[in-house]
Amino acid sequence: MNDSVFTGSPNSHTKENAPIPCRQLRPALFEYIKLERPDLKRSDNISYNELNEYKLRYISKYLLRDIHQLSELEDSVISSMTNQTIISDMIDEDDSDKLTVGQRLADRVSGFGGSWTFIISFIIFLLVWILVNIYWLHNKGFDPYPFILLNLILSCLAALQAPIIMMSQNRQEEKDRGRSKMDYMVNLKSELEVRILHEKLDQLLSNQEEYMSRLTDMEKKQPRADH
Repeated sequence: MNDSVFTGSPNSHTKENAPIPCRQLRPALFEYIKLERPDLKRSDNISYNELNEYKLRYISKYLLRDIHQLSELEDSVISSMTNQTIISDMIDEDDSDKLTVGQRLADRVSGFGGSWTFIISFIIFLLVWILVNIYWLHNKGFDPYPFILLNLILSCLAALQAPIIMMSQNRQEEKDRGRSKMDYMVNLKSELEVRILHEKLDQLLSNQEEYMSRLTDMEKKQPRADH
């Protein structure tokens, strides 16, 4: 028998080496382990580490039956279930410290360019430019009508502003895709845990029926006291 399977009950073990009684395992998981360990019995104990490895394979088999191929996301879900960790802890909401100077600048330009402050300020700038050149300088200033210099400035501004805004939008889309992946992982883990919970409930009901049947048989065999 493998060293990771114990038949005794040591007094002290670390969590990684602590023996887990096989009678506490779900029947489906126990039968899966027996496919590789035919000599394993319900009265035996199995190590914590080896049990986690079998759980990992068992859940992988569960997923493969439904989606036929495991990606990195499914592997992360299986690892989270095996190690009993929370997937939501993997979500990094505050990534401001990881942004480059260009990304921060793109966010600020995009935020300012889509605000009423920018719109009102730009309208005031255009009105001042036109009034100064037409009325104050009598259309003989630095940019007389039809305002060729102003058109050039507006064209350059639009040419620069558009890609900067797209940079900010692309980064936001990448962040949204990451959150969508996390949502998928959370939903997948919830579905798997619900399935496992159903297995446990079915086993509890089965055990309850078995115990009730035994209790009924014992009551029938017990001699009744004469009154």
